[in-house]
Order: sequence, then structure tokens, then C-alpha cells
Amino acid sequence: MPTLGRALILLALAVALYGIVVALVGARKGRRDLVDSSRRAMYALAALTTGAFVLVEAAFVRDDFSWEVVAAQSSTTTPLFYKLTASWATQQGSLLLWVWLLSVWSSLALFLTRKRLRDVVPYATAVLLGFGAFFTALIAFVESPFAVLAVTPADGAGLNPLLRHPSMMIHPPMLYSGYTLFAIPFAFAVGALIRRRVDADWVVATRRFALGAWLLLGTGILLGARWSYAELGWGGYWAWDPVENASLLPWLTGTAFIHSLMIQEKRGMLKIWNASLILATGTLCIFGTFLVRSDVVDSIHAFGASTLGVPFVTLIGVMVVGSVVLVVSRLDALRSEHRLDSLLSREAVFIGNNIALVGIAILVFWGTMLPVITEALAGDRRTVGPPWYDRYTVPLVLILVLLSGIGPVIAWRRATWKNVRRSFAVPIAAFLVALVACVAFGLTSSPLSVVMFCGAAFVLGTVAQEFWRGAVARRAMSGEALPLALVSLVRRNRRRYGGYLVHLGVVVLFVGIAASSAFQDEREIRLTPGQTTTVGDYDVKYVRSTADVSLGDAWVEKIDFGAVLEVRKDGKLVTVQQPERGFYPARDESLGALGQFFEGEATSEVGLKAGLWRDVWTAVQPDVQALEPIWEGADRDFEKVTAPLTPEQRAQVLGQTLNGFVQRYRDRPPPATFRLITSPMVQWMWIGGLIAICGGLIALWPAPDAARRRASARAAARVAQDLGRA
Repeated sequence: MPTLGRALILLALAVALYGIVVALVGARKGRRDLVDSSRRAMYALAALTTGAFVLVEAAFVRDDFSWEVVAAQSSTTTPLFYKLTASWATQQGSLLLWVWLLSVWSSLALFLTRKRLRDVVPYATAVLLGFGAFFTALIAFVESPFAVLAVTPADGAGLNPLLRHPSMMIHPPMLYSGYTLFAIPFAFAVGALIRRRVDADWVVATRRFALGAWLLLGTGILLGARWSYAELGWGGYWAWDPVENASLLPWLTGTAFIHSLMIQEKRGMLKIWNASLILATGTLCIFGTFLVRSDVVDSIHAFGASTLGVPFVTLIGVMVVGSVVLVVSRLDALRSEHRLDSLLSREAVFIGNNIALVGIAILVFWGTMLPVITEALAGDRRTVGPPWYDRYTVPLVLILVLLSGIGPVIAWRRATWKNVRRSFAVPIAAFLVALVACVAFGLTSSPLSVVMFCGAAFVLGTVAQEFWRGAVARRAMSGEALPLALVSLVRRNRRRYGGYLVHLGVVVLFVGIAASSAFQDEREIRLTPGQTTTVGDYDVKYVRSTADVSLGDAWVEKIDFGAVLEVRKDGKLVTVQQPERGFYPARDESLGALGQFFEGEATSEVGLKAGLWRDVWTAVQPDVQALEPIWEGADRDFEKVTAPLTPEQRAQVLGQTLNGFVQRYRDRPPPATFRLITSPMVQWMWIGGLIAICGGLIALWPAPDAARRRASARAAARVAQDLGRA
């Protein structure tokens, strides 16, 4: 099976190289048959990488530990869900996932545009196949998931305990889908610039792919934040880690592109800006893929040092230089058809939105790469932490929130003051009500948070007003009941009203971030059973310790040490929590039968009482070092007793020894260190994310039949125009 997998990848590489050649030759010679052949090469690439991916997945499901990736990331005791998703926890498997998703999404894009943009598509196909050739070459010659071990182990090492969380296993496919979907508008932008087709046609053809990329990438980022909050045991959801930042960068520039492309569609403006934005976004997607596979920056999310640095840096360099050359050489064709008529217009608001988004992206990039820059210039790696990012990004985020409330209702080209007063009366009233409420509830200790809350109320007022006005107008025209009129309104204007929901969701998410950051109460304290401490308005009592041994099929999987905590407010019991810390063995018998558990991976299972208005979050750090003399003595006795025993008998004795060890911990536990946090409105982050996802899905959903017929008529006219050009 590994041989078949390698053969499929080599064939995929050959198909990708063939497709590049025939696409370029077909474009140069006007050979439609060659262009069609290059499109079919992409279909073949998708089929071949699908076959290779299925082989890897089958090896995980079969527990075939002769495969190196399976032995490294799975075991007989790994649940089926994690076996199916463990392949992308490896360097090799994640590369295969990347190229598989790229080929599938690209096949869909080329199929949908097979009768459009006939002079642009061949070059876009060549670019997409170029990405496919790059990743299949890495898989074939550098990091192969089909490598086999000389000696097949009886069992594998198992999935990294930190990754045993559903959101973390779904997180990579979401990110990679975002990255690979952004490759499509990138490729079409390259083709459009080569052919000097700089009108809005390439934007319209790839708009849904850009929106889908934005949606999936944002979902992946949100899932990563949820994993961090629930699994890592530090109490936060975003640490400005370099790999976190690397995924945020293309999302920021992609968001800017989605907004500014509307100006190019409607007014023929910002052609240089849009081309530069999507070229930068595509490059940042490759940069994010590279950063997680290098030791350029330190990150808990990275795969670690690898041999992929030079190929990725080379590709990024080619993309940067090629993008700059294309844009500069087409400046004459990229001139705007119209100028900005007024600062009081939707165009001006969108431009301000873009400046803020790109400004945040520049700041995040600078902070992420500062260690590399300072080491290159001064020989000293300097880093910046969350306070630095917050200091510079928060003001720009506040500007974004206010602009997201202004943009949907202000007129195109030039707004009159009368129109402004009519459009913004309700949002300004909502802003003022929120301001009064913040003062009344004593929230003025954090002025920036007050601005965020008021800005969110402003956006809510804008969105609610637009939905109400549209539904009332629809009811007047159709005679439908108001709820049905609202549904019909959204159904017939999905892009517009889906966008409103996205704005609302993102702002609600920002409210959750602002509230939980500014008004969080946190305490780290060392307690013994029976002691009580206070965090915020809550009293937390350490009732008793817990300890348990988790058994696998053939060995002890982990040891859990934890605590039972009672959380009370005003004397009333709010919740009973049982945070734990699990210790997994290092699989190194030289460390001792018990000692190996405290030299391997450890994970936190946090206690969480989630609520709309406040989360109570707890984590425990047992003082296992205080137990070291005990386990060292137990290790010596274990070796003496089990020396003549069979492996099965040794495993049985080990289980008995560990049960005695954990019973001793339960009876006479040493003090434990607790991290106790009360955070207001954290749940609004996840609620806001869900609202934004729903809005994005609405905007992506195909239009009703009538609207689709109108779009088909416009598409037919464009096809005729394309044929004339070709």
C-alpha cells in the first residue's frame, strides 16, 4: 500500500507538470483543446491525491504501524474519530491534506468557469497546478507520508494528548480550506494581470471563493481559540502566538479584499489596491503554511524544525517578486475609471475599513517577525507580547467597529446631510443608550471597552434598522406577514443581508473579547484541601483531591490528578468543578515504570461553568515533584518484583502499583496550585462567531431561480464578450 501511495503522488506530480505546460502553450497558441486538457489535468490531480489520502486514512483505521506516520500519531487505543483525523497532526499528512484540498477546490473553480474568462483561465490553471506541483514534490521527495519502518512496532505512540479535542482536529482542515480557497482568486488575479483583463470580471468570477475562504479560515481560527480556552489550561483564547498570527494575517487582508472588491464592481475603482490585496493574501496563506513548518519562530503550534524552509522561502520569494512585477508593469491598465466623489460616501468608508484592516495586518506581521528581524540586524532575538499587540491594534479595531456600522447605510458616491440624519438617527440613539448604561453600571474604569460597547450598540442599531426597513417595504409590496416578509427579503438579497449578519456577529465577538479582557478577575493560589479563597464575587473551596488511573487495552494510558472545588456566590452554591491534569507516559522504560508518567506529555481538563454573563473557569497544577521520592521508591520495588514476570504480568502489577500510588495521593495530597478565573461575557465570543458564520453561509448560498436567471443572462453576455476577445 505505501508503494501504491508513492506511485499516486509521483503520478500526481507528473500530471501537475503536464497541466502547467499545456495550459501555457494553449494560452499562447490559442489552442482550446490544450486549455481543456489542462483543466482535466486538475481533475486528475484531485482524483490522484484523493486516492493517496484515502490510503493514508485506511492505514490509520487498520492500525498499520508499519507506516511511520501511523506509528507516530496513533495507537490501538486511539478512538476512531482521532484515528481518522490524526493524519493531519503530522507534517507529512498535513501537506497531503493541503494539496488534496487545493486540487478539489481548484477543480470546482475551473469547472464553474469553463465557459468564462477564456483568456484568463489558462494562466489561472497554470498557477493552481503550480501550487499542486510544489506540494506534491515536497510529499514525493522531502516529507512522504508513505515512509515505512524497518521494524513494525506492536503499537503506536498515540496522538499527542494536547490534540485530543474535537475542535483542534477540525481546526486544520478549516484553516487549509481557507488557505487553498484563497489560492483561487490569487491565481485568477495573476491571469487577469497577465492578460491585462483588469475589469471586474475576474473579481465576480472568484468572489464566492474569496468569501468561502474568509468564512472557513475564520471558522478555523475560532475553533483554535476554543481549543486554547478549553484545553491548554492557561485561561485565555488568544495569546498572539506566531502561528496564531500567521493564520490571522490572510484573514485580515482577505476581509479587506472582500469589502473593496465591491467598489471595483460598482465604480471601477481600486483596481491596483484589489489586485495587490489578493496577491498579498495568497502569499500570506503560503507564509502561514510555512511558519507552522519551520523553526523560524517559537510556537507551541508548530511541527518543529524541518527541511522545508528553503523550498517554502523560495516559493514565497517567487510569489512576492512576481506579484510586484505584475502590478507595476500593469499600472497603466489598472487606472481607476472613477475618482472618489466625497468623503461622505460608502466608498470612503470602505477605504477607511481597508486602511484599518491592512494597518492591523502590518502590525501583526511586524510583531510576529520581530525576533527574526532583530536577530538578523542586531544578533539578538527580541519579542513582543500581548500588551504590545493590544496597545496598537485595539484603536484600529474600534475604528473598524464604527465603520462597520456606517458603511451599510451611507449612500454610494455622495451622501447628503439629510440622508445622513435619516439613516443614523437610530444607530446614534443606540450608541447613546449604551453609553448611559455603561456609566450607570460603573464600567468607566475601561474607557476603550466603553467605546467598544457603544460602537457595538451603534452597529446593532444599524443592522436592526436595515432589516426593519427592508421587511416593512417588502410587506408593503407583497402583502406578506412581517415575519414572512423578512424571510423573503433575506432570501432575495442574500449577499446584502448575510453581510449585515456577518458585521453584527464580528462586533458581538469583539464585545466578548473586550468584556472578558477588561473585567476579568484572575487568581493563582496554592491551596490544601479544606481551604477557601476568593476570586471576583465568588468563594472557591478546595474540598478534596482526586486521582485516577486510565487504562488502555494493553497498558496504563495516563494518570489523572485533580481536585473537587465548590464555587459559591453570596453563600449559595453555584457549581462544583473537578479540574484535572492528566500525565501521559513518555514510553521510555529507563525513566522507571512510574517516573515515565511525569516526563511525558501532560494535559489540563479545566473546570468550566459557562454562562451568558460570566464564566467561572478553574485549572489545577498538582505538585507532582513532592511525590518524586515516593515514585522513585516504587520504581525500585517494581523492578525487583517484576523482573522474572512476563509483559502481561508486569502490566498487571504496574496497574496495581499505580492504583496504590493514586490512592496514597487521594489520602495524603500535597498542596496544589490553582488558576481561578471569572470572565464576563466570554460566551458572546462564540455566539458572535456563530452569527458571523450563519451570515457568511447566507451570503454564499445560491440566489433564487429568478435572480439566477438574471445572472445567467449577464453571464451569457460576458461569454460572448470573452469569445470575441479570445
